[in-house]
Amino acid sequence: MMTSMDHTEIEGTLEDQNDRELEQIEIELLLEGIHRFYGYDFRNYALPSLRRRIWHYVHAEGLSTISALQGKVLHDRECFERLVHNLSIPVTEMFRDPNLFLTFRENVVPLLRTYPYIRIWHAGCSTGEEVYSMAILLYEEGLYDKARIYATDMNSRSLQQAKEGVFDIKRMKQYTKNYLEAGGTRSFSEYYTAKYNSVIFQPFLKKNMIFAEHNLATDRSFNEFNVIFCRNVMIYFNDELRNHVHGLFHESLNHFGILVLGAKESIHFTDYSESYETLDRAEKIYRKIK
Repeated sequence: MMTSMDHTEIEGTLEDQNDRELEQIEIELLLEGIHRFYGYDFRNYALPSLRRRIWHYVHAEGLSTISALQGKVLHDRECFERLVHNLSIPVTEMFRDPNLFLTFRENVVPLLRTYPYIRIWHAGCSTGEEVYSMAILLYEEGLYDKARIYATDMNSRSLQQAKEGVFDIKRMKQYTKNYLEAGGTRSFSEYYTAKYNSVIFQPFLKKNMIFAEHNLATDRSFNEFNVIFCRNVMIYFNDELRNHVHGLFHESLNHFGILVLGAKESIHFTDYSESYETLDRAEKIYRKIK
């Protein structure tokens, strides 16, 4: 015989299941509305991370449901832009994972010296710390004058900060440490000027940088590159979108072009795994061979 406790447990389980189903429907409708109205496609982002960020923003806007957020986002462009910023901003810092930049300096730079002209794409550049890191590295290796660095992101607010090259002075101690561990050959403070609580990087570092909005989920290839950096971006994508982006990168890299991924990312288990050889397994540096 079923007890009242059994009934309560079953009702609670069914209620939880209904809540989860309703939440998923709300998320799918929100993302579909954003895609159809604004053209930004988050539909193939990994659900657990996306769910946390959406709920964080629901509460930040003083709302109680995802459906309420959908209504506000579709009728308020500024609300939408704040949501995009919330969904797309990753953690970054200059010379993040210093050994990667040291390995790039030692093993990839000699390959770049053989080219008359170098194009590098930082896809998902966020606020630009990685872009300025690359500019400094190329400058120290005598390659910056023949290089163009293309820095793209879908987040217009982050991209604007990257263009300005202004960062919090409190982070310079960590950035200096990273720079030295990455094989830096000068005094890091030579590259920026301190003013109040911020620093601005020297204008000569920006002269060969090109900043542009680009959405990896929906936009096409726009040039041919010798190097593509896309680190800690695809960890937020599901398998379908991840494979799509790898197709975009494969199309955009020239023969023997270099692809650099994040520590938790890999070319393996994609349709393009056979198109690359591994230059450094630990640092996720690959070279396109076909």
